Amino acid sequence: MSNQLRFISLGSGSSGNCYYFYDDTCGLMVDAGVGVRTIKKYFKDYGLSFSHISAIIVTHDHADHVKAVGSLSRDHFLPVYATASVHHGIYRNYCIKTKVPMANQRVIQVGEAFSIGDFSVTALPVPHDSTDCVGYVICYGDIRIALLTDVGHVTSDIEQAIREADYLIVESNYDREMLLRGPYPERLKTRIISPTGHLSNDECGEVLARCLSPQIKRVWLCHLSQENNRPDVAVDTVTRHLTANGIVPGTHLQLQPLQRKTPTGTFVLGADSK
Repeated sequence: MSNQLRFISLGSGSSGNCYYFYDDTCGLMVDAGVGVRTIKKYFKDYGLSFSHISAIIVTHDHADHVKAVGSLSRDHFLPVYATASVHHGIYRNYCIKTKVPMANQRVIQVGEAFSIGDFSVTALPVPHDSTDCVGYVICYGDIRIALLTDVGHVTSDIEQAIREADYLIVESNYDREMLLRGPYPERLKTRIISPTGHLSNDECGEVLARCLSPQIKRVWLCHLSQENNRPDVAVDTVTRHLTANGIVPGTHLQLQPLQRKTPTGTFVLGADSK
């Protein structure tokens, strides 16, 4: 495959999530929870075109993941792939003023691969307190990417996806002490820590130390909390778990947090050296 696969994160966190993979012929957007005007600005800044997007795939129906999906689908005639429950959840979500047109809805089944251009995509179940929630394994030639966000707790499916990944985007949402000592009401703290909430820095580090394989090239930490985390805290915590298991970031893999409200810049996948 002569095309180079590129990746850019347009936002990662409760303010809005949007990830974009593309080559010279097609593009795959994962979630569209960033505002439409902001996405348009970023596409212009990076010389990207909406006509290049082949499809949007959706993890779940919370507004920070789907706020712009209806508008993008309607205005640019984009198919939106999601489980039937997620499609229904988007329709019922009062935060989503523009719904995905029926003609653009594509229903996927968890565990069944589907093709979008040069991409082969498979959804896996992820525990979270939404109508439904999935992660994605995205294959492009011999490149395998796992995207796992809003993870209430680690399951065997998630462990397997991590073991097989060349590139990994995984939630590292909160530092437990910052959360417990912070200003959130107890009900919200309980929700975040629950098995259908979010993944902490320590939980992220533990599963990576246990499951990362030698072929891993890059790990991006996603969906960091603004109030209960910091990029340096997330990286330091995950690094501590990895090094305790003999995995050294910077030597065995590249480890980087994704920015909450700004693009990351463009990564070329398959061209990395560890």
